[in-house]
Amino acid sequence: MQTPNPPRRLGELAAHVGGELLGDAGQLIHGLNGLEEAGPGDVSFYGNTRYRRQFEATRASAVLVGADAPPREGVALVRVPNPHLAYAKLLRLFHPASRPAAGVRPGAWVHPEATVHPEATVLPGASVDRGATVGARTVLYPGAYVGEDARVGEDCVLHPNVTVRERCVVGARVILHASSVVGADGFGFAFNPEGEAGPEHFKIPQVGIVRIEDDVEVGACTCIDRATVGETVVGRGTKLDNLVQIAHNVRVGPLSLICAQAGVSGSAEIGTGVVLAGQVGVVGHIRVGDLAKVGAQSGVAHDVEDGQVVSGSPAVPHRDWLRASAAAGQVADLLKEVRALRRRVETLEKEKGE
Repeated sequence: MQTPNPPRRLGELAAHVGGELLGDAGQLIHGLNGLEEAGPGDVSFYGNTRYRRQFEATRASAVLVGADAPPREGVALVRVPNPHLAYAKLLRLFHPASRPAAGVRPGAWVHPEATVHPEATVLPGASVDRGATVGARTVLYPGAYVGEDARVGEDCVLHPNVTVRERCVVGARVILHASSVVGADGFGFAFNPEGEAGPEHFKIPQVGIVRIEDDVEVGACTCIDRATVGETVVGRGTKLDNLVQIAHNVRVGPLSLICAQAGVSGSAEIGTGVVLAGQVGVVGHIRVGDLAKVGAQSGVAHDVEDGQVVSGSPAVPHRDWLRASAAAGQVADLLKEVRALRRRVETLEKEKGE
């Protein structure tokens, strides 16, 4: 069981995040909590003016704040450039990640021709197939499967029921959450009107691999399909949320964020530092440029330029989408007005004709 660290003095915590402390450095801090839930002995954070009311009412002993935050009577402040980041660092300090002891447990299965580093952990019910490699300090939880000739690097975590299929490559410090699948067949079929049993969708062999670079995190039940030929790639430091679909031969650049229920179709390219919000759909064979952002539920049917922000379906520049969304609420009234004007014109025309 993971055990939180003992209490720490506020001055130590401020130094840990490189913050300027306005308050008593000697007071003891027992943990962290949200602004509304925090009480004496807790640290919270205030990084968005939408939470001004909660900040003014919080009972926390200390709050991580930005440079422009107002003072709060009776609450110590730690001024930092990024309160959210500082809060994350303190959470990691108070709740360090636990790791089961190294070794292959009884009930795990490791093929005689597989290579599992002595410092790796393979828990009961996990499997490592022929020719596969598992790096140092990597943990395979029950039900995790590493297929033939697949490679999983150092310091990775494969949560329960993760599948890394044959020949796929997973870098170092990668986290694969429960039931994610790396290397399922891409969705590729060619229509054959003259199949043996009649017309059929002829399966195209998917003979490529998936390559996941270092420091990637993949959410639960997310699927990353192997390439038809070549590689499907997820770049260094990219984070995929739960229920994301990455199709065959997609290339996702470094440091991108793809949120829940988003889907990227085959051979699309997602650049560096891209953000795809929830339920975004990207069609195949297009490019979403570096540092682009796509709003929730958008459908991206054409290339998106570097740095562009788009929304809607089909996706258009975000400002255009906002104007169109605002206008949509007026359509019913405008239609009534047009009908009234049309009737008035018809009346005037009749009067003129008479």
